This record gives sequence, structure tokens and C-alpha cells, in this order.
Amino acid sequence: MRVSKDNSVEVEFPAGVEFSLKGGLLTVKGPKGETSRKFADPLLTIKSEDRKIVIGTKKLTKGQKTKMGTIVAHMHNMIKGVTEGIVYKLKICSAHFPMSVQLKGQDFIVNNFIGEKFPRTVKMKYPDTKVEIAGDIVTVTGVCKEHVSQTAATIESLMRRPEYDKRIFQDGIYITDKDGKHEK
Repeated sequence: MRVSKDNSVEVEFPAGVEFSLKGGLLTVKGPKGETSRKFADPLLTIKSEDRKIVIGTKKLTKGQKTKMGTIVAHMHNMIKGVTEGIVYKLKICSAHFPMSVQLKGQDFIVNNFIGEKFPRTVKMKYPDTKVEIAGDIVTVTGVCKEHVSQTAATIESLMRRPEYDKRIFQDGIYITDKDGKHEK
């Protein structure tokens, strides 16, 4: 992020991506869908010009520069989401007991997890994210990075077992890819 001499930063929007800024609410539309986010800070000014958004401040302090960088990162994530999409992948690991994973409507259901009699269930919170199960891979896709990552984290935390040692009992569902970045 490069701050100009007038204490401002510009975010350029590529062709094929439409945006509108009204009262701090930025709505971005692209080929994959639409997402919006509210940006509000009394010390920052956000305005649109042609194919870009300019974020500025009167006095550039370390805190203001950090906030500007955060807003720029959020805008880049919004642009990536509506052009390419956001994809998280999870792996189903069941070494001790064969568990079955299914999706019924908005419910993510895991049966026979480490021999439990009752299924573990979580309701998908965001309707704009899509969850697909193919073999032992669960794929979460969408246009909003926060919604996709929160859905993947919710699925992973559904399988949490604090009383077991993860090094021995590795059964569960774990995030393996965070939007193209492979986790260890």
C-alpha cells in the first residue's frame, strides 16, 4: 500500500466489476456474485472517482495508516470474491470409526463420529456460501471471504474434542486449503 502526498490511498476496480458507495456502504458486483460491506471511520474519508475509490485522512498517523491498509485489504478481498470466488477445503479424517457426513438443506450432519450414538449437527449460517461434499473433501465456496472462512471454521469446530489428544486421535474434519493456501 502506497500512501500519496495528500494522505490518501487509491483502490482501482478492474473492468467487469461494478461498485457503488453510499454512506460508507460499499457494494461490489462481479461475474461470481455480489457482496457488500460497511466502512465507517470518522477520521477517514472514502469517496469514489471513475473506476477507483480514494481513502484519505487529514492527518496521517500510524493508526490511520493501519486502518487504511485494513480497508484496502477488505476491498481487494471483495474484488477477488466477485471475480474469482473464495474457496476453502476441508478433509474428513476417520481412522478409528467410519463416520458419515451429509448435508440436508442448511444442516451439516456428522453421524458416528468416534462412535457417538447421536449425530453432530450445525446449521449453515450464511445462505450465500455453498457447501459441497465429495468423498472425503468438503468444499466451501462463496463471494464473501468472511462468510466462507466462518462457515469452514464452524464445520471444523463442530468436530472439536478437548478431552482427546490430537496426536493420537486424529479423527475429525480439518481445514486443508484456505483460499488457495495449503495449511500444514
